[in-house]
Amino acid sequence: MYEDYQEEKINRRFPKVPIERRIGAFAIDFVTIWFISIFFGKAGWFVFIVCWLVMRVLFVANNQGQSLGRYALDMKVIQYRFNRVPDLITLAKREGMAGFFAMLASYGLTINFNNGIAMLLLATPILVDCIPAVFDEDLDRAFHDRLAETIIIQTPRGYSLDIRLKKLLVTLRRNMQK
Repeated sequence: MYEDYQEEKINRRFPKVPIERRIGAFAIDFVTIWFISIFFGKAGWFVFIVCWLVMRVLFVANNQGQSLGRYALDMKVIQYRFNRVPDLITLAKREGMAGFFAMLASYGLTINFNNGIAMLLLATPILVDCIPAVFDEDLDRAFHDRLAETIIIQTPRGYSLDIRLKKLLVTLRRNMQK
């Protein structure tokens, strides 16, 4: 009963982050880390996990809940019960699960289309992890968010990459019509 009240109270306090922005922020972080790890060959999976933990745990803990992708798209992660940036253990729990699934997906992308079935199977865990965020109408929490009791919220602090890209596209369309 009290938890339902808390979740309802949080829903009114924080505007929801659209799922496409969350996907974009994840993609920015994922591609950045994947690009670094592909240069290490067979040790790339280890480099991926280490870089993931540095960028998504240590950097987030020291940057007000924002990773590179979340900063670019004006979001941050908080513990929804305490309304603050999660501690290192909570972030490690959250990102350990997401990072392992992302590492599997990166390995699947490295295999590429030479073995399409293996690529799809390796990408499946991250998709299954994120499906609840699409269907959770209240807090948009994925499995790793539920595990760590965190949510993603909008923040005024950031680069606003999505807004800047929209303005650029409008300007380009306007110039193309002239």
